[in-house]
Amino acid sequence: MNNLPEEIAAAAARLIVDEGMDWGPAKQRAARDLGASRTALPGNDEVEAAVREHIAIFHADTQPAELRALRELAGQWMARLAEFRPHLTGAVWRGTATRLSNVHLQLYCDDSKATEIALLDRGISFDVAETTAARRQVDMLILDAPCPALGERVTLCLTILDFDDLRGALKPDARGLTERGDLRALQQLLEDEDA
Repeated sequence: MNNLPEEIAAAAARLIVDEGMDWGPAKQRAARDLGASRTALPGNDEVEAAVREHIAIFHADTQPAELRALRELAGQWMARLAEFRPHLTGAVWRGTATRLSNVHLQLYCDDSKATEIALLDRGISFDVAETTAARRQVDMLILDAPCPALGERVTLCLTILDFDDLRGALKPDARGLTERGDLRALQQLLEDEDA
């Protein structure tokens, strides 16, 4: 490795893939373990590249099936929550997820409490947390969902955003990748994997 940010990115990638850590805490722990300051933290693009490399080296035999299982589970929940305009984001959307990854859905609602009421009406239990999205604190509903394809339970994180936040949400980044996709886009990803 040539520089400290690359070393931190590689160490963070191992924590993300092998231990299921979130990106921010993984970068901070990797920097601390390497005795580096926070100023040496790599950007998310560098970490994503390191995650992809780690998966290719150490998990190429298992990760594609795990990713597909998580994407199929996300699709089922997106269909169930269609009224809230769900979009898949995070590692499951970007293709870097393993069985330890959480499934992140962003819901765009006119009423932030409507999702909670709908889940309660369906007998689905969840915890409420806060997260930062769209540059402000918003509610995140966390629930435990069975994933038969993996033979285990998966954490599903539903971030509740305002309907107006949907504007601009699908703009691609410099590499042409979007940060999120709706059910139709997810179904296209699954079809492309089959081709």
